[in-house]
Amino acid sequence: MNSQVTSLDVARLAGVSQSAVSRVFSGASASAATAQKVRRAAAELGYRPNPWARAMITGRSGIIGLVVAYFDNPFYPVALELLSRALKAEGYRILVFTVGNSPAEIESVMDELTAYRVDGIITASVAMTNDLTDRCAQAGIPIVLFNRGQDGVGLSSVTSANDAGARQVARFLVAGGHQRIAHVAGWQQSSTGRDRLLGFEAGLAEAGTAPVAVIDGLYDRDAARAATLAMMDTATPPDAIFVGNDHMAFAVMDTLRHELGLSVPGDVSVVGFDDVPMAAWPAYDLTTVRQPVRRMVDSTVETLVAQIAEPDRAPQSIRIDAALVLRGSARCPEGWTE
Repeated sequence: MNSQVTSLDVARLAGVSQSAVSRVFSGASASAATAQKVRRAAAELGYRPNPWARAMITGRSGIIGLVVAYFDNPFYPVALELLSRALKAEGYRILVFTVGNSPAEIESVMDELTAYRVDGIITASVAMTNDLTDRCAQAGIPIVLFNRGQDGVGLSSVTSANDAGARQVARFLVAGGHQRIAHVAGWQQSSTGRDRLLGFEAGLAEAGTAPVAVIDGLYDRDAARAATLAMMDTATPPDAIFVGNDHMAFAVMDTLRHELGLSVPGDVSVVGFDDVPMAAWPAYDLTTVRQPVRRMVDSTVETLVAQIAEPDRAPQSIRIDAALVLRGSARCPEGWTE
């Protein structure tokens, strides 16, 4: 790449105006003939557009910041790929940052994103404080929360219907004749973990029962293993375990089978939440609630793009129905139709 080549050089070689070059590389309206001449000239000169210079001129960088809490959960690489493709189709590129859920880490990343002049931010399972929300609003940067809701911050969010999905799991396990149903919950500092627990408890209450044990698995494999060992080390261990996501459910199944020598679902039924690709592998064959990730991604991108175009647009809270996917890790009630 020749860093000395400018858009004016490309315009001269192509025989067009400098504004025509800008239109071609910004994705704005330009005729096919003009675009072809500009791109041919750019290739010959080794020209690459400078997004920072464009941001100074237009106020838009064409970049979206994506902030992800962790990649251990296989749900997020799938979501990231889909988000990247959907944003690219809208003419955007992405900058990806991973953070813990400490306020200091999140604040540091938000400072970087502001410095990069991103057009918008998508946070995946990351909490936002009111102060950070206000700072991004003052900088004119809209934010959409993906797979995480948060009250009181005035931000748009897109999630699956976590409570309804968990309620369906409760009905399914009760209908399957299970008497001692436990829950390895998702991290209870997250809306997803809380909503799935509340929905599950509500579903069991409708059937006149309650979980025999609830342990916060923190969305962590080691914590899920420890929770499983604790639950099973009782006089009346559970005969079914609903797990707050598939990432933990795999650890629960491995612990039951390989450490405790139990059969799944012969001795214990296991149900997860997410339906990541591994859930369908024969080694797990996991019954789980399928998060509608493509629809969640589409709604997230549509919401963010709309907020970039209309800064005063009111925030939305979007919840998309999730379906129970029946496989072999849980005893299926006869005639189950939901």
